[in-house]
Amino acid sequence: MSPTSPANPACPTRRLTTAQALVAFLARQYTERDGRRQRLISATWGIFGHGNVAGIGQALLEAGGGRSGGGGNGGAGNGAAHRMPYLQGRNEQAMVHAAVGYARQSGRLSAHAVTTSIGPGATNLVTGAALATINRLPVLLLPGDTFATRPADPVLQQLEVEYAGDVSVNDCLRPVSRYFDRITRPEALIPAALQAMRVLADPAGTGAVTLALPQDVQAEAYDWPEEFFAERDWHVRRPAPDAHEREAAVRAVRSARRPLIVAGGGVRHSAAEETLAAFTAATRIPVASTQAGKGALRHDHPADVGGIGHTGTATADELARTADLVIGIGTRFSDFTTASGTLFANPAVRFLHLNITGFDAHKLAALPLVADARAGLEALTAALAGRGYRVDPAYETEYTGAKEAWEERVEASFATPDPTARPTQTQVLGLLDALVTEEDILINAAGSLPGDLHKLWRTRSRDQYHVEYGYSCMGYEIPAAIGVLLAAEGRTPRRPVWALVGDGTYLMNPTEIVTAVQENLPLKLVVLQNHGYASIGGLSESVGAERFGTAYRHRDADGGFTGPPLPVDLAANAASLGMRVLRATTVDDLRTALSEARDAGGPTCVYVETETPDTVSGPPPAQAWWDVPVAETASRPAAVKAREEYDRQVAARRRHL
Repeated sequence: MSPTSPANPACPTRRLTTAQALVAFLARQYTERDGRRQRLISATWGIFGHGNVAGIGQALLEAGGGRSGGGGNGGAGNGAAHRMPYLQGRNEQAMVHAAVGYARQSGRLSAHAVTTSIGPGATNLVTGAALATINRLPVLLLPGDTFATRPADPVLQQLEVEYAGDVSVNDCLRPVSRYFDRITRPEALIPAALQAMRVLADPAGTGAVTLALPQDVQAEAYDWPEEFFAERDWHVRRPAPDAHEREAAVRAVRSARRPLIVAGGGVRHSAAEETLAAFTAATRIPVASTQAGKGALRHDHPADVGGIGHTGTATADELARTADLVIGIGTRFSDFTTASGTLFANPAVRFLHLNITGFDAHKLAALPLVADARAGLEALTAALAGRGYRVDPAYETEYTGAKEAWEERVEASFATPDPTARPTQTQVLGLLDALVTEEDILINAAGSLPGDLHKLWRTRSRDQYHVEYGYSCMGYEIPAAIGVLLAAEGRTPRRPVWALVGDGTYLMNPTEIVTAVQENLPLKLVVLQNHGYASIGGLSESVGAERFGTAYRHRDADGGFTGPPLPVDLAANAASLGMRVLRATTVDDLRTALSEARDAGGPTCVYVETETPDTVSGPPPAQAWWDVPVAETASRPAAVKAREEYDRQVAARRRHL
C-alpha cells in the first residue's frame, strides 16, 4: 500500500528522488492527434558527468534504460510500457541533433530528452537548442546545474557572476528555449514538468524546452503524489480558421490571376500533403516549396514547380516575380525564400499566409489565416468549391511548360557521359536519384549541397527530403540520420537513410558514427571530399573575399593557404570509428558503391573525391539573389567589383506593406 501525504492522508504518495520522479513522469506522457496516440518522450540521450550521473543517470538505470523500439502506442498499466530507454551519445550537441531528427521524422508527435552534466556538457547544448527552436521541433533538455543549497562556493564549473548569485552557464539556454526553468526544490518539478509537456506538444509553440537540474536537487528525495505519475494525454490541436479570415482569404484567391503557393515545413508538420494536393487539383494553383516544405507534393505532381528563392528553380522564381497573390502555407518566409526581399517583384503582389502562429501569419503584411495547415486548407477548399475558381488554362500551360524546360537542365546536371571520370557533386546526386525509391530518406544541412538539392532533387515521398536549413548547422547530418533511423525502428524492411556531407561538415562532427556502430544502425553515409568549404569558397569569391581561408591546404611560402591539399584521409577516419567504408574514384565505382551501401545491413560509408564542375556539367546558378553585405570600401579590385554588383542588387529590395 502506498504511503500518504501528511498534509492530505487521502492522497497516496511515492518516495523518489527528483530525478527518479522526473523519469517516471516522462515515461507516462503521451500525445494524441487524429486518434493516434504515442509516447511524448520515447527515449533519453545522455552523457554522464558529476552533474547528472548520480541523479538522472541513476534514475535511468532504475527505469530500465536499455534501448527499445520507437514511440509505440502505449497502453495502461506499468512494466515495459513505462520503461525509459537510454541512448548513449558522444557529443552533447550531436545528441540534440539526433533528438531533433527523431522528432521531425515522428511528425513532432514524439520527442527525445537529452541529459548532460554541468559546465561544458550543458553549454554544448546551446547550438542544438537553437536549431530545434528555429525549426519549431520539440526536444527536452535536462542539463545538470550547480548546487541549489550552495554547500561550497564556488564548485567545479560554476560561473561566478559578481552581481547575480543565481546565474549559471545554463542561463545561456534561455534565449534558445521556448520554455526554461531551474528546479531548485523537488516540489517545484511538478508545475515545471507540466509546463514543459504543454510546450513540447503545442504545435504553435514547440521547440527546445530546458529544465535545469541542480545536482543536489536531482538526488533529493520527496513524497510525490501518485497522481503525478498517472498517464496523461496531450492533445495536439488542429485549430480551424476564423470565419472572417477564411472569407477574406477566399476573396483574395478568387481575385488572383497569377497566384503562387509557397509550401513550408508546416505542411509536413500538419500532415497536410494530401489536402494540399486536393486544393491544387481543384484550383490548379502552382506550388513552390521552401527547404522545409520540399516534398509537400511529389516532384512529378503537375502543380509542383520546385524549390523557391535563392536556391530555387527558375520555374518557381519566375512565377514568384510575376505573382499577384503569394499564398504561404506553414512557412517563415526567411531571406532565402524571399531572396532577401527582392523576389516578389510584381508591384501589385499581395500575400495570404496560412500559419498556425499569428506571428508568422502576419509577415510581409499578409492577409492572415491563423490555423492548422490541414484544417485551413480543408476550409479553403470547401469554401471555394461552390464558387468555381480555377486559374486560367494559359497560366497552367505556362508553368507546366517551364517545369519541363527545367527538368532538361536537371538531366544535364545529372548526366555522366564519361563513366571512368571522377564525378562532380551534382553527378553524385544524379546517381543517387537513379537509385532511390520513395522509401529512401536524404539528410543534409549545410554547405553547397542544400542549394543543389533544393534545385535538383526529385522528391518522391512526403518525408524523403530532410534538409535542415532553418539553422543550416554543419554536423547535423550524421546524428540526425540516427534519430530518423530510431523513429523508423521496428519497420521491416528498414527504410534506407542517407546522410550526405562534405569534408568540412564531416570534420565538424563525425563522433556519432560510433553511436551508429554501437546500435548497429544501417546508416548510409556519403562523404564528398573537395578539400575545403566549397559553398563558402564560392560565396567568398562572389563577395570579393577571393576564397580566403576556405581551402584545406598547406601554407605556402608567403604564409597563405595555397599549398598542396592536406593529406587527410576521411575514409580511414570513418573506418577507424567502426564503419564499413567503400571508396569510389570514378562514376562507375560510385554507382556500384551506392548500390552496395543501400543494401547494407550495417553502418556503411561511401567516400568519393569530387571533381569541380564546368559551366555545362555543373548545377544551374542561383536563380535569385541573397543579401550578404560586401565591403563598402576596399583596395582590392575583386571587392570593389563585388560591391558594385551588391549595390545594383540591393536597389531592387522592397518592403511589402
